[in-house]
Amino acid sequence: MALVLDLLNRDPRPNAGNPKSEAAQAPAELRHPEKQKRPENPILRKPDWIRVKAPGSPKWAETQKIVKAEKLVTVCEEAGCPNIGECWEKKHATFMIMGDTCTRACAFCNVKTGVPQPLDPLEPAKVAQAVAKLGLEHVVITSVDRDDLKDGGAQHFAQVIRAIRKASPGTTIEILTPDFLRKPGALEVVVAAKPDVFNHNLETVPGKYLTVRPGARYFHSLRLLQRVKELDPTIFTKSGIMVGLGEERNGILQLMDDLRS
Repeated sequence: MALVLDLLNRDPRPNAGNPKSEAAQAPAELRHPEKQKRPENPILRKPDWIRVKAPGSPKWAETQKIVKAEKLVTVCEEAGCPNIGECWEKKHATFMIMGDTCTRACAFCNVKTGVPQPLDPLEPAKVAQAVAKLGLEHVVITSVDRDDLKDGGAQHFAQVIRAIRKASPGTTIEILTPDFLRKPGALEVVVAAKPDVFNHNLETVPGKYLTVRPGARYFHSLRLLQRVKELDPTIFTKSGIMVGLGEERNGILQLMDDLRS
């Protein structure tokens, strides 16, 4: 009976109990079924040009001091931009108006989502004062989405543009706007303030909108850029996209054709 029990309890694998043999025969790491279709690629070391130093130069500190003194929000900080050290050292900053809380939740964005605070009526003057203190030749103004406002914040954008024009007449003004979806008349208000550059990002190809930019509409964004040119042909229009989100090459080419047309 003892012999039978010993045979039943014995590990049937050859070399059982030998740590070296067990390690050699250990099964390969299981992969997600979707990942099993992909080849095993080694993780590449990031190139030196993509690495950035932690901010801390005197010029960076001076820019930070001005931004904090005026209690302003910058996309450099809120979006966690890795280039903040380089830009702030050159006294370049992208101001984010209308608060730090967005009404949308785009998958790619680091800005928090929630119920925003009321607009600060003093913000246009604060931004203009910061632009003058920094001595900027070119300033970029962007914002969170404010779907809670009747005009999407269009009038506030216009007030900021006019305040900068008054305080720094020689500064060129670029705005990076939301899409003002379902806000009739909003775009006309912003264009009437005459920014030098009107930027609205498509962000990604149409097929990725449901996952990457669910609150927006691809063709609405295209039409917005087209409408800016119709309202004022002297304003430069531009757009931007991200790559590496699973899009195909043909999708990028089609997007470029859409923008050109």
